Amino acid sequence: MDLTDTIELPTPADTVPVGAGLSIFDPVFLGIDEFGHPAYLPMIYRNILIGGEPGAGKSSLLNTIVGHAALCPDVRLCLLDGKQVELGLWKDAADVFVGPDIDHAIRTLRRVQTVMDNRYAFLLSHRRRKIGPNDLFGQILVACDEIAYFSATAGDKKDQDLFAALLRDIVARGRAVGIIVAAATQRPSSDIIPPSLRDLFAWRFAGRCTNDVSSDIVLGHGWYARGFSSNSIDPNNQGEGYLIAEGGIPNRVKAAYMTDADIIRVADYATWTRRRSGLVAPAESAVKVAA
Repeated sequence: MDLTDTIELPTPADTVPVGAGLSIFDPVFLGIDEFGHPAYLPMIYRNILIGGEPGAGKSSLLNTIVGHAALCPDVRLCLLDGKQVELGLWKDAADVFVGPDIDHAIRTLRRVQTVMDNRYAFLLSHRRRKIGPNDLFGQILVACDEIAYFSATAGDKKDQDLFAALLRDIVARGRAVGIIVAAATQRPSSDIIPPSLRDLFAWRFAGRCTNDVSSDIVLGHGWYARGFSSNSIDPNNQGEGYLIAEGGIPNRVKAAYMTDADIIRVADYATWTRRRSGLVAPAESAVKVAA
């Protein structure tokens, strides 16, 4: 071919091809371990509690989990955030977003509890014990940033206890019917989260804690004595912590970090795909319904 010839480029396609969507049955990428290997977390049929001091990177890890779920067409999002801004960028992709309103939080958990009961009735009628990836109804991710706001700060003691009881029931019974809970708090002590709730989380992530006792509260009693304490983590190393599975030993993990711009890009794409598939209503429709 003569190098002076004009090369005709192909006409751009009208649409941009995209890769296959994710599924909540796929392991969630969390970051890398201390050996540089990717760290994945199987979330289906499991729950995770994320603890650590302020600035330890709890919300970053929670956003990574929510981001994976938002890109899964088989997951509905139920987000609770007392500060509004930690999970607020995912609001348009969620079925429900709860801000600093404990009454709304309680109503939302009651709805999730009703869905859970209905799904168990479905399983019983079909002689099954848990749902699978091909069931007609999708999974639900209940993500709560800073449990303490709802369990120890907002409302009165009766409301706080009711919130904790509802969340405990969902964590205890929701796994088999595809209801997953991911919750973050600064220090899951007994005055913030009842031990009966804290001990139900199969997965736990302890970001840097102010002392060894706080680290043991997140990971479980006795791990500091065996050489695992998140108090040893550099305060400037945000996002690093110990990840432990039910019955396992803690592994040191550096959680992936998404900037606000990253979250906005992923959230906008997730919202667009969910509206196209009917998972969430278009903004204009939501306004009409609200009116």
